[in-house]
Amino acid sequence: MTQLKRPGGELASRPLHFIWVVDCSGSMSGEKIGTVNHAIQSTVPEMLDAAKDNPNARLLVRTLKFATGASWVTASPVSIEDFAWDDLSAGGVTDLGKAFDLLSAQLTIPPMSERALPPVLVLLSDGQPTDDYRKPLEKLLALPWGKKAVRIAIAIGHDADREVLAQFTGNRELVLEANNPQALVKMIKWASTAAAMVSAPASRPMLLPAPGEEKAGHKTNAPMMLNMQSIPQMDADDVW
Repeated sequence: MTQLKRPGGELASRPLHFIWVVDCSGSMSGEKIGTVNHAIQSTVPEMLDAAKDNPNARLLVRTLKFATGASWVTASPVSIEDFAWDDLSAGGVTDLGKAFDLLSAQLTIPPMSERALPPVLVLLSDGQPTDDYRKPLEKLLALPWGKKAVRIAIAIGHDADREVLAQFTGNRELVLEANNPQALVKMIKWASTAAAMVSAPASRPMLLPAPGEEKAGHKTNAPMMLNMQSIPQMDADDVW
């Protein structure tokens, strides 16, 4: 008797794309971009450990930067085991729409696989778009993988356009506040754990814990949920 296979193949082999989308405009120069580089680089080992603990997904990581124009820092998806963070520099304007265009091109099928798990998109920005971002964002969110993606934004400093970031996430609670270096590091580390947590099987999804909390634990009937209560709070001391 032929053994039946689950549609889409074995869950363990399903790819999960995690994409950092980083604002590299001139206002990010100095301490801000330096903190981003340090924080994301330091999260790579933690992401690797989390991926090892979750056999349900094959974690693939990429970096997309935008300033005057947008470009992929990582030409193609890289397994977390082989991923190395390349330090970014800042300068130019804030062409967020260009970044959304590049994301849309990668979230179609192909190059995305029908068997993939919902991707995780983490957008970091400290300013306001200088190009037309609305139509590119509408296009992105109209894509099946754009709709299903776990979209998190980190607003860096007081000048970040939180309304635009909320349009990207579709949920104001997933616009994280980072008004100083310590808060930025905390938010980046929290967001980096999203990939391992949301890749749990839909039949038994896991909630995303705050840093320092136990993994797993809580369960819900709704797939791909994030635990909003676990989002770390912004530090009281504002710098940026």
